[in-house]
Amino acid sequence: MKWMLNPGRADFEGMAKQYGISQLIAKIMVNRGIDSPGKIEMFLHGTMDDLHSPMLLKDMDKAVAMLKSGIEEGKKIRIIGDYDIDGICSAYILQTGLNHAAQGKCDIDVRIPHRVRDGYGLNDHLIEEAIADGVELIITCDNGIAAYDPIRHAKESGLDVIITDHHEVPYEEVDGNRHYILPPADAIVDPKQADCTYPFDGICGGVVAYKVIESLCKEAAGTKKHMSDANATGKNVAADTQAMLEECFAFAAFATVGDVMDLIDENHIIVKYGLDKIKNCRNLGLSALISACELEGKKISPYHIGFVLGPCFNASGRLDDAYRVIDLLNAKSKDEAERLAAELKALNQERQDLTGIGEEAAYAQVEDMDLMKNRVLVVYLPGVHESLAGIIAGRLCNKYYRPTFVLTDGEGCIKGSGRSIEAYHMYDEMTKIKDIFLKYGGHKLAAGLSIASDRVDEFRSRINEVCTLSEGDLEEKLILDMHLHIGWVTDAFMDQLMLLEPYGNGNERPVFAERVYISRLRVLGANRNVVRMQIRNEDGSVATGIYFGDGDAVMREYQESIERKARIAYSPEWNEYQGVRSLQMRIRYLEWY
Repeated sequence: MKWMLNPGRADFEGMAKQYGISQLIAKIMVNRGIDSPGKIEMFLHGTMDDLHSPMLLKDMDKAVAMLKSGIEEGKKIRIIGDYDIDGICSAYILQTGLNHAAQGKCDIDVRIPHRVRDGYGLNDHLIEEAIADGVELIITCDNGIAAYDPIRHAKESGLDVIITDHHEVPYEEVDGNRHYILPPADAIVDPKQADCTYPFDGICGGVVAYKVIESLCKEAAGTKKHMSDANATGKNVAADTQAMLEECFAFAAFATVGDVMDLIDENHIIVKYGLDKIKNCRNLGLSALISACELEGKKISPYHIGFVLGPCFNASGRLDDAYRVIDLLNAKSKDEAERLAAELKALNQERQDLTGIGEEAAYAQVEDMDLMKNRVLVVYLPGVHESLAGIIAGRLCNKYYRPTFVLTDGEGCIKGSGRSIEAYHMYDEMTKIKDIFLKYGGHKLAAGLSIASDRVDEFRSRINEVCTLSEGDLEEKLILDMHLHIGWVTDAFMDQLMLLEPYGNGNERPVFAERVYISRLRVLGANRNVVRMQIRNEDGSVATGIYFGDGDAVMREYQESIERKARIAYSPEWNEYQGVRSLQMRIRYLEWY
């Protein structure tokens, strides 16, 4: 691993004076590209009022008009989502918002495709099912942008179709020019469209869905008439609508973290405010899941969404039916919510066990088949459940620092998921050989695919033939914010660091480096994967260090020395245990010398 200092430069002293922050915080912000007055103000002081107008999204006006008229005409509306966190949250947001707008005036239902039987997104089967059920208007969420043929079929069958999505628009490369292929829907709300004027295209499907509902509510308010005419019942329409929007906003934030979007621009604001709304969400199902995961009363962080709560959402779509999460979120009683939450937690535990088995098989294949000779890893695990391919691909990608595809046996074909490194745009690279796929889609860092059962070796060969990654691209880099003496990490400094929260993809927790002396090592945990130690620098400053990894390997390297020199990359954090808060340095990487 190559350690590199972030070269970000600016007038840190001037920034510090202007915005009331330390120069160290100014440097960290510049390292993350937050270097202009507008970006700085939005990052430090942005509120929900600073979110971009939904009406800047192309076709938003068309989508709202169609939904409004569909409700008024009593059309049967079907929401078609996806089986991952983002797709589930998006579907629930649309369901909640449209039901609120309709107040029973029309039939609105949700269809979450089954991972195995239906696959990802729209297909002809789902369209035929909608026709048979008398559906008149389909609105997609977190999918649809690549479903040209199914949407054409829907339109030829007389259905109205609205696409809400955030994925890349498919394209053909002709003479070096990209020709984008948009499906023939009535309205397409996707910030990735080339002619969309929305100022930030890094939002997830859940945020796109939220902005549709927000726009629908604003349209209703602007006409001075709520679609439901709920004033006649004595309800406070404005307060009721606001409560509904806040619940939907909580799920938009949940989806943003769950879909690993960059926490920059408005995503930072969405998650910052959304985390409190998640903690205090009135949804019985989400509250029950928080309780089942022993997070009740705790401050909900992106970590909890990404590694505790979110995986319970995903587990249903991976091993069973994602509609179980919709059932949880629609639970009408505490008892029902608690039962469904417990089932999801148990399902996630089963998923973890199966993932571990598949992961070990994947590592063995990489070594046995000498796959590291390839710049792009393609691992075929026929006995692994197809829903686990993405997780295993991510683990392989992190371990070997190579773009990775994991393929499994699906129904009648091979299915797979890919995870990538920063230097490799997975969707663009797959497009170079798109003739090999039965179906594919995704974005820069993740993708899904299906191929014929006899084309695994061909896929491995061709995806590597078109790969242009250099050896330097395949060298993992540790980007450091700066060298920082541990003695400078004080309570006041930690208070300043809180200005940067919430942390997540694109706004990672700051990483500092220093040369220190390490002593008093203790290996903790049932799996011996936690090492507690004392760290001391040349100035005599002392701190507690905590390292997560192979504890026995660290001890072997340490060799029972009284004190040993090391170079560490660390992130300071508060440790709270039994009501006592203490400062510790989480050691991200450690090199003895």
